[in-house]
Amino acid sequence: MMEARSIHRLSSPALLLVLSCLVFQIRASNVILYESFDESFEGRWITSEKDDYKGVWKHSKSDGHEDYGLLASEKARKYAIVKELEENYSLKDGTVVLQYEVRLQDGLECGGAYLKYLRPQEAGWKAKEFNNESPYTIMFGPDKCGSTNKVHFILKHKNPKTGEYVEHHLKYPPSVPYDKLTHVYTAILTSDNEVKILIDGEEKKKGNFLSADDFEPALIPSKMIPDPEDKKPGDWDERAKIPDPDAVKPDDWDEDAPMEIEDEDAVKPEGWLDDEPEEIDDPEATKPEDWDDEEDGEFEAPKIDNPKCEAAPGCGEWKKPMKRNPAYKGKWHAPMIDNPNYKGIWKPRDIPNPEYFELDKPDFEPIAAVGIEIWTMQDGILFDNILITSDEKVAESYRDTAWKPKFDVEKEKQKKEDDVPESSGLSGLHKKVFDILYKVANVPFLEPHKPKILDLLEKAEKQPNITLGVLVAIVIVILTVISKILFGGKKKVRSVAEAPTETAEQSADGQGTSAEEINEGEKEDAAPRRRTNRRET
Repeated sequence: MMEARSIHRLSSPALLLVLSCLVFQIRASNVILYESFDESFEGRWITSEKDDYKGVWKHSKSDGHEDYGLLASEKARKYAIVKELEENYSLKDGTVVLQYEVRLQDGLECGGAYLKYLRPQEAGWKAKEFNNESPYTIMFGPDKCGSTNKVHFILKHKNPKTGEYVEHHLKYPPSVPYDKLTHVYTAILTSDNEVKILIDGEEKKKGNFLSADDFEPALIPSKMIPDPEDKKPGDWDERAKIPDPDAVKPDDWDEDAPMEIEDEDAVKPEGWLDDEPEEIDDPEATKPEDWDDEEDGEFEAPKIDNPKCEAAPGCGEWKKPMKRNPAYKGKWHAPMIDNPNYKGIWKPRDIPNPEYFELDKPDFEPIAAVGIEIWTMQDGILFDNILITSDEKVAESYRDTAWKPKFDVEKEKQKKEDDVPESSGLSGLHKKVFDILYKVANVPFLEPHKPKILDLLEKAEKQPNITLGVLVAIVIVILTVISKILFGGKKKVRSVAEAPTETAEQSADGQGTSAEEINEGEKEDAAPRRRTNRRET
């Protein structure tokens, strides 16, 4: 009896060990692909041999860690690398989790850091031929450049009526975190047609594959479409109002009267210094020793504000100020009346859509390979811990064990750096503010203004001296949009470029700011300040 009890006591730890191994094996069986890059990727991942892809991939440690990853090591390059799965993996049944880590060690001003999950390629295709034309099922991950700042989720779905593959983009995806820390991106596809996007384990976006509100274009086409053959009749009048044809300009209407006239009642302020210029030569300026009159011309001292004008109401020739002309009426226009021939805004008639089909579930193509095909202006992009699994708990365990410890160390280090004042560039507080503003830019009701807002934010990051003006411009846009929503569109929404901040208006021109433009702005800031003209006081 005692021997039996001893055997029972000894068998309990062994039983736990067996159960633990069994659980591990069950969990491991749910892992379709896991790439930690602990060992060199050579032989397991195939670098594209296409001419466009000159970027060099390296097996490299993450900055400040002993952990290795796959590094995009050069700036302004295209990169392409792919790993084929042992067998095609179906996305049609159960849950599928796509997860990976990426660290933007030098930030991301313009470039991609996303993954492509390739569908089976045509016969004869070789991994070394991987390029941007290689068809994929899903594209997922960060992308930031110009007006683009999003964590993509794109599904390529085959239309059963036409046989064509169409890209369907998740609407209003989350923005890319603005820092240089390691982040883990997770896409969870569920059996009830939902997709969830997680960043660092936190759900940032949820959508339904079959909802037109969540994907653009919708997976299921509209039943009815405008008839492309229908044409607007030539006599169709869309003008709701027309000038009154019977109206006549009044005889006393003077179209030539100026808008402003000189204020005859104005009197020159007492103490006005007529004989003093607003600016004078800087008396402390001296000609530089290396100044060459023949090459540089005659030396002229820079101008400064005339100190005698500081206490006076004004300097120089005084002129009467202008005032609004009470007789001004402007150009005469006939008043508008209802158009008796108005037929409304024309639109083509609707017809059945020949490409319409019904769908209970997306017809996912299987995953045959995982590829990284990006173009980036930054180096230092490090990919790690690429995972495909059918179990959300497995993905969570990898986040807890592989990602979280690294992130905590990096975050603590970043916090210490943020606490130290910087002599130039963005402070830690500025970075946090911009991170919040990038999230605000993704609010759905600001979508029409998103490109301009993102463009301004990127310029403000590069030129800290215009940050305040940009923030004011963006706040005005948000307030006016909200005002329009609350008051039914009675107030005109001003675009970012119209915001009353000169610096912000200048920064909104074009998609980017060149080094020459930045340098020119610095020269203007350094020039002597001109005195405000007070002649019309």
